[in-house]
Amino acid sequence: MEVTEVLSERELDRGFSHQVQDLPGAGGLEKCIQCGTCSGSCQMSARMDYTPRRLIEMARVGMKREVLSSRAIWYCASCYSCTVRCPRGINITEVMSGLKSLAIKNEMCSRRDDGPAFYTSFYDVIKRYGRLHEGSVIAGFAWKTNPWRLWGMAPLGWKMFLSGNLEVLPEKIKKPAEISLLLEKLGGGVMKR
Repeated sequence: MEVTEVLSERELDRGFSHQVQDLPGAGGLEKCIQCGTCSGSCQMSARMDYTPRRLIEMARVGMKREVLSSRAIWYCASCYSCTVRCPRGINITEVMSGLKSLAIKNEMCSRRDDGPAFYTSFYDVIKRYGRLHEGSVIAGFAWKTNPWRLWGMAPLGWKMFLSGNLEVLPEKIKKPAEISLLLEKLGGGVMKR
């Protein structure tokens, strides 16, 4: 039998649902009818500590600490299956993405965990170069979690390099500052650490 923790009203953050609603592309939580289509569509829900349906309800009632420290948001593969199938038109994928950013901003996740480390490494590379450079993402990810991982990844990296699928040095776009500005306007400001 599962033991459920009971929260008091004082432990809830009533402004949290508004904070989530205000994230770019993440509105519409009030329209959720808790049908479970998102959870049923999610291929990763079996690995999550809370299903997408449950996370939405937890966000609506103000369970900020529980939502932002959840491992579920890091299991979201951004496949958009939940969003496409939602009968109420809620962009659940964007909600999950916004929750990741809020978790990092509010320091409610371990920086040495794989999900947040990969997310911030990817973001940092895009912001710096204006485009993806796989080597920089993997190096940043390994540095944030376990630098010895690079040793295990070396054979794959070598194969990718030899086949022409991995550039040694990253290319910058002509005006990377414009990408930084765009990221800020799209809500990337929540990624500030």
